[in-house]
Amino acid sequence: MRTQSPTSSTSPQWRYGRFALIVLFAAAPFLLFGAMLSGCTSGEEADDGINEQVQRLFEPIPAEAEAPEDNPMTEARVDLGHKLFFEQKLSRSGNISCNTCHVVGAAGVDNRRVAIGEQGREGPRTSPTVYNAAFLGMQFWDGRAATLEEQAKGPIQAHVEMDLTPEEAVSRLRDTGYLPFFEEAFPEDDDPLNFDNVARAIASFERTLITPGSPFDRYLEGERDALNATQLAGLELFTDTGCASCHNGVLLGGQGFARFSHVEGGDDRGRAEVTGDAGDEYVFRIAPLRNVERTYPYFHDGSAETLEEAVSIMGESQLGRTFNDEEVEQMVAFLESLTGEFPMVPYPQLPRQRSAAVDRP
Repeated sequence: MRTQSPTSSTSPQWRYGRFALIVLFAAAPFLLFGAMLSGCTSGEEADDGINEQVQRLFEPIPAEAEAPEDNPMTEARVDLGHKLFFEQKLSRSGNISCNTCHVVGAAGVDNRRVAIGEQGREGPRTSPTVYNAAFLGMQFWDGRAATLEEQAKGPIQAHVEMDLTPEEAVSRLRDTGYLPFFEEAFPEDDDPLNFDNVARAIASFERTLITPGSPFDRYLEGERDALNATQLAGLELFTDTGCASCHNGVLLGGQGFARFSHVEGGDDRGRAEVTGDAGDEYVFRIAPLRNVERTYPYFHDGSAETLEEAVSIMGESQLGRTFNDEEVEQMVAFLESLTGEFPMVPYPQLPRQRSAAVDRP
């Protein structure tokens, strides 16, 4: 008896293969639709292997911050602002400087629940980090300042913080020997040592406080192994559950406002204290998440001591869901990937000229 060739049209193998091809072609449209659906839900990968949705939502921190036209950055202005940032004579007691609450050696914060200023007075809110503040859409938790220059004037004059008038601040700097530094930084001004220029110089220095190079930045730039499996799972959770709807862009936040239901009913009415609009009650600036691993405690009132606690609170109050232990672990791992490379900021040599005027602290 002649055996059938494996390629014969009557062989079981061929009949099975032909049947499989028929099924495959029949199912092709459905398979294609499924692939398209999968692409819509999980996001297409770009050529570098990074999810396109992630690339649309987030951006790496730029190497430099853009300065406004009316305050161009120069080496002299940055140097002067560096000195003023550490200058304790800008406080009534002579013991408080910008660096007291925004410690450049501690991620730009003081890690206190609320800020502590002159005479041990407690402020109503925690100190936000000064790092990457150049990229914020507005300054302060309630957004009452639009620019770094405007923000720099506030703490010096605030009774609870540094407690000086602009006139007192300028007089102290003049008596201490700052005039030559202002003349170099603002050569076009007839009287360069003024309060506006104090703020301009501090803002110029703050624009150098940038922390690029985080694992997440490297991931966005195409380094596929910059994030580990847990961090990638946290990133997916972060985007899929709605966190990224508010925390996006360069800073993963900091560009808008949101109602924070966790604090409703408290004394701090948030942006309503600025606008006078009842609709802004308990509305605060959306916190930027860059370097959030090191900027504890969390929220405007410092009410969350750990990232795990903050993630759980945000899930329940803002998203209406409870993250389980594994999800919290993944989310925290992703947030830890946002820690960038901090610049080395030395303590500056400050002017100390003995004045014939009345000695001031």
